[in-house]
Amino acid sequence: MNIYVVYDSENRHTEVLAEAVAEGARQVEGANVHLNRVDRANVRDLVDMDAIIWGCPGHFGTISAGLKTWIDKLGHLWAEGKLIDKVGAVFCTTATEHGGVEATMLNLITPMLHQGMIIAGLPANIPENALYGSYYGVGITCPVEASPDDPPNLPKEDDLALGRALGKRVALLTSKFSTSRGG
Repeated sequence: MNIYVVYDSENRHTEVLAEAVAEGARQVEGANVHLNRVDRANVRDLVDMDAIIWGCPGHFGTISAGLKTWIDKLGHLWAEGKLIDKVGAVFCTTATEHGGVEATMLNLITPMLHQGMIIAGLPANIPENALYGSYYGVGITCPVEASPDDPPNLPKEDDLALGRALGKRVALLTSKFSTSRGG
């Protein structure tokens, strides 16, 4: 089963989370994970994928320009129904506690629904998410560094555990769904 993780990242915050998502998906037997930064990702590759996970920094509660530009290239795939019934999931990072994590994830999910994809969230019965409550995918806060000379304020281990849990969930669901379709 092929899983495509594509992300936009400006200061490595989202990139580190994307790596954790990919790591979680790789924990599932048979998962072939493709991890791509959005500027290196080709939308045509999505046709051959069974699951698609995309993520970005949240910009004022919405999708980053880099990922939005990439998503906007999906029109021909939509017209041909090429992404219908693929499993989809999302993740994002924001700089502040109430910086629009849920709004960004909902904005990321919307184009997946337009494509006819099946959305995988992160339920509360997953131990890593039981108290955190990131149900639409994974949304975390990485406060901005005080000055450019400060070391990057990258995601913490609890954040990365959520990312791995999402990747693993998507891979497990994709495996079950592929088996039920005879794939």
